[in-house]
Amino acid sequence: MPRIKRGTQAAKKRRNLLKHTKGFMWGRKSKEKAARQALMKAWTYSYRDRRVRKREFRKLWQVKINAGARENGTTYSRLIDALTKKNIGLNRKILADLAENEPATFKRVVEQATLNS
Repeated sequence: MPRIKRGTQAAKKRRNLLKHTKGFMWGRKSKEKAARQALMKAWTYSYRDRRVRKREFRKLWQVKINAGARENGTTYSRLIDALTKKNIGLNRKILADLAENEPATFKRVVEQATLNS
């Protein structure tokens, strides 16, 4: 049986691994074993934090909506409850943007929601 040399395959595998570690510090960018361990950790964190980012944005939107609502004489929870009861289908992302950048429009939304409730 002929001998199979794996030099090119191993080098290709190592090169592709090290491409992902560009910008890492110390041996984590150049040494194969350290790079592999660093990438396992990094990819785990990136997977987790793509989900955490969504939670953090929702928290931020709630803070912005609450600040805008309090300027208009109500609270976040009362505003969301009134919007739900009136079937006004604006999500938190849009409400937060309105509260921050379009206070006059946000005020009209709050007035519509809290009208007779």
